[in-house]
Amino acid sequence: MHGLWTFATTLQFDLPLALVLAATAGLYVWAARRVSHTDPLHPWPVRYTCTFLAGVAVIVFVTLGPVGAFDDVYFWAHMIQHILLMMLAAPLLLLGEPVLLALRVSSRSVRHDVLVPVLRSRAVRFLTNPVVSWLIFAGVLVGTHFTGFFEFALEHPGVHNYVEHPLYLGAGLIYYYPLLGRAPVASPLRPFTKVISLLTMMVPEAMVGFALYSAGSVLYPFYLSVTDRPWGPSTALLDQRLGGALMWSSGMVFHAVWISVATWEWVKSEERKARRIDADIAAGRGV
Repeated sequence: MHGLWTFATTLQFDLPLALVLAATAGLYVWAARRVSHTDPLHPWPVRYTCTFLAGVAVIVFVTLGPVGAFDDVYFWAHMIQHILLMMLAAPLLLLGEPVLLALRVSSRSVRHDVLVPVLRSRAVRFLTNPVVSWLIFAGVLVGTHFTGFFEFALEHPGVHNYVEHPLYLGAGLIYYYPLLGRAPVASPLRPFTKVISLLTMMVPEAMVGFALYSAGSVLYPFYLSVTDRPWGPSTALLDQRLGGALMWSSGMVFHAVWISVATWEWVKSEERKARRIDADIAAGRGV
């Protein structure tokens, strides 16, 4: 119990990251309040603000909280970090509709001269292509775990904190951006395409988790040098197997949640379409 308490109460402080996260949350709250003040008939939904701040809180937990403090001691903590950055923090941030908020809070000139052209640019159109975004997410997930990058990041804290973490979060944002929420994209996807993309992403997630779990030897020598594991698996191999099991299971759980969200949006869009058709029929009959 002492080891568990130590884990739960240990934090690490990274001033640059803390400042970035505080500024991000503060800017979002300021923009939400400004929109609600300038357009009181259509205030910014509180649920969007709560969702976005929840995403920021997840990032704080996995980078500045206990998970971040022990990610170089426990492989399973490192896996939780990757899972939550890619599969929870990124979707929560996007469900907070930050792009839509930026469009509403910005001036007409900024909106039409900067934001809209960017959203309609070839780069955004390319990145939001369902095949491209799927390959980016799967490529980052598989490539970072089965190349020398993972071990290199463990041995170089700067790469770990300022390259690896943004890479996972960025891949998650690119992948989920066209799949969740109402943020405008260059080429909106059909609801069916969104569900299929989320379903098929379970395959590489399960493959990575199973490969880590079933490996007969430690894949990352860095963890062999860890001698003090105050809580949890006592050896590096058991630690790796726990991390693989977490990746295997949690990936499926999170994607089941986001599939439910995408399906709900699908149902709501069909209901809106049906109401428009009924209204057109009623108008055509003079009702």
